[in-house]
Amino acid sequence: MSAQSIESCAESGHMEPEALPDWVIPPPGGFTADHFLRMRGLPRHTELIDGSLVFVSPQRKWHARVIDLFKDELKRQAPPHLRADREMAVRLGERQVPEPDVLLVTAEAYDREEPATYYFPEDLVLAVEAVSPDSEERDRGNKPAKYAAAGIKHFWRVEQDDGRTIVYVYQLDPATGSYVPTGIHHDRLKLTLPFDIDIDIDLTSTGTLRRPPGPGAS
Repeated sequence: MSAQSIESCAESGHMEPEALPDWVIPPPGGFTADHFLRMRGLPRHTELIDGSLVFVSPQRKWHARVIDLFKDELKRQAPPHLRADREMAVRLGERQVPEPDVLLVTAEAYDREEPATYYFPEDLVLAVEAVSPDSEERDRGNKPAKYAAAGIKHFWRVEQDDGRTIVYVYQLDPATGSYVPTGIHHDRLKLTLPFDIDIDIDLTSTGTLRRPPGPGAS
């Protein structure tokens, strides 16, 4: 339920206003990043997009396993000056604090003690979004546009189509300040930027990673 929907319920008498947490009712003009980052008691993985709180539905198995796969593989394959992280807020601007599913950040930013709850756009080399039914419009349009405007050089969008995992790869065009597609990958993601990457992305519809048979397998 959105903040606006909760407010309407309270005004119609279906909820007691005094029982609502402070963050339910936005201030005039919406929330700022400062407001948002000081809030306590928000549902997990709440984002701030255009000054409004965006809540997420319960995570699907495929979504969770995609995040695990990409975070683990980026961590394993990244050069020493880069680190992989997952589901961390990024303070993009005055009213924008999205939370990419997977992030590739500088080692300096990863090891920094403060701020402890979010990154800055200049810390990121790559943002990855795994698309869920409720996030499709944001992950395909709104969020990558904001990542590009903030100067994040690489963006991957991961989708599921009839049980197959597909990765759409984008790179920032400095002339336009927007992302341009550089490839669509099925089964295997093999890239040279932002570093040499080779990931088996062939997940079954149940999210089980296909692996080659071990020695002695028939």
